[in-house]
Amino acid sequence: MRPRPDPVGPGQESVWTFPRPAIAEPISAHVVIAHAGVIVVETRAAVRTLETSHPPSYYIPPSDIAPGRLRRADGGSFCEWKGQAVYWDVVIDGLVLPRVGWSYPNPTAAFAALRDHVAFYAGPFDRCSVDGETVVPQAGAFYGGWITSRLAGPFKGGPGTLGW
Repeated sequence: MRPRPDPVGPGQESVWTFPRPAIAEPISAHVVIAHAGVIVVETRAAVRTLETSHPPSYYIPPSDIAPGRLRRADGGSFCEWKGQAVYWDVVIDGLVLPRVGWSYPNPTAAFAALRDHVAFYAGPFDRCSVDGETVVPQAGAFYGGWITSRLAGPFKGGPGTLGW
């Protein structure tokens, strides 16, 4: 069952107009991730993925991730559009945030722009922001979208949304 899209306000975009299958597009928004007083990510060169009913995930170029903060984690997953993902821990002065990032070392051709970029779940960090606005993490343990006031939902991820 497809839900009824929320009204779209001024300056908003609806996740129900995002495409399926998903796409990736460069974005110049100012993306920052901070935790325990450390800036882990700061970029204006992210690539965001857009998919119907999902808030965007932001993929960060390796050059804009603080050096020495990533450690390869065990396991992986598979995306029907992007390919095989690997996972990353973030390490800050002995503090480990396990499996909070993922990347596609060999993405499908349509997602070549994501190669070696890392996306992060917003929930485990003290603050993730887009253009200065603190994001709300997409609900659910699997999806990694970031919700801002510039998006109209409803958003996939919460209870009862599996079939969307």
